Amino acid sequence: MLDEKSSEGFFAPYMRKPVVIAIIAIFCCALWGSATPCIKIGYQLMRPDSSVPSTVLFAGLRFFLAGIFTVIIFSVARGRLLYPRLSNTGRILTVSLFQTVLQYIFFYLGLSYTSGVKGTIASGSGAFFAILIASLVFRQEKLGWKKLLACVLGFAGIVVINLNGLELTAEIGDLLVIISAIAYATSTVLMKRFSKHEDPVIISGYQFIVGGAVMILGGLAFGGRVTVNSWQAVLMLVYLALLSALAYSLWGILLKYNPVSKVSIYNFMTPVFGVLLSWLMLTESSNVEVLNVVLSLLLVCAGIILLNFKKEEKK
Repeated sequence: MLDEKSSEGFFAPYMRKPVVIAIIAIFCCALWGSATPCIKIGYQLMRPDSSVPSTVLFAGLRFFLAGIFTVIIFSVARGRLLYPRLSNTGRILTVSLFQTVLQYIFFYLGLSYTSGVKGTIASGSGAFFAILIASLVFRQEKLGWKKLLACVLGFAGIVVINLNGLELTAEIGDLLVIISAIAYATSTVLMKRFSKHEDPVIISGYQFIVGGAVMILGGLAFGGRVTVNSWQAVLMLVYLALLSALAYSLWGILLKYNPVSKVSIYNFMTPVFGVLLSWLMLTESSNVEVLNVVLSLLLVCAGIILLNFKKEEKK
């Protein structure tokens, strides 16, 4: 079993502090929220057709690069080459299957059939599923009333932002993104479990490399095409890779030292960032009202506060 002090050294004691958790988690959610509009822009810059193979190839390039960046950045930061132990190969492959291959095949395909605003909102349901899977399937923690109510508040925020009047609008793309969110939730719980045996940064980096390679080969095998022939395309691809490298590595470190529910509840913030950035960066039409966004933000924040609130004990 991996020694926690050896994997994170000086910074390990700080990773359980609520303020540190909040800052890092919100930073990760902001990065993930920016991914949706950037992917939509990347489609315009690099994907010559909207076929499934081209979409999978585009995703594979991003995550293969993300894995390379993760290994390089954190190897330089720690002064040694990071590589997994042979006994952890199966664990890395399992995380890769759920976190990269399944999650992003469904996510990228889903974004092809829904707006950037609605896609990023649907992806936020991963926080809800992560807490339920950790509590009910893997029994990593108990599902108390506070966790359940926090999930309900967060999920209600996602429902509210999808409301058009009293009508809940949903498309095939939204359903594909929700399937992606379930795959992500499973990978979150697996990351928590496997980080006892391997450095979460190593798991993140190498599962990206494996998953990205699988998607690249699959996309090429079925005739997928991607064109990176402008500096805008290069910058967008590099940014998408870097945000994944940073966000998932930091998220994995938080999961190592904290319960899944404490970290995953912040994922309800991702749709809020995604909606705001999609409005700013995309020209596509969206029927999401400003009032819905405000109500959604209030519900999400209420869930986060509820889950992190502890009554001060009397001395």
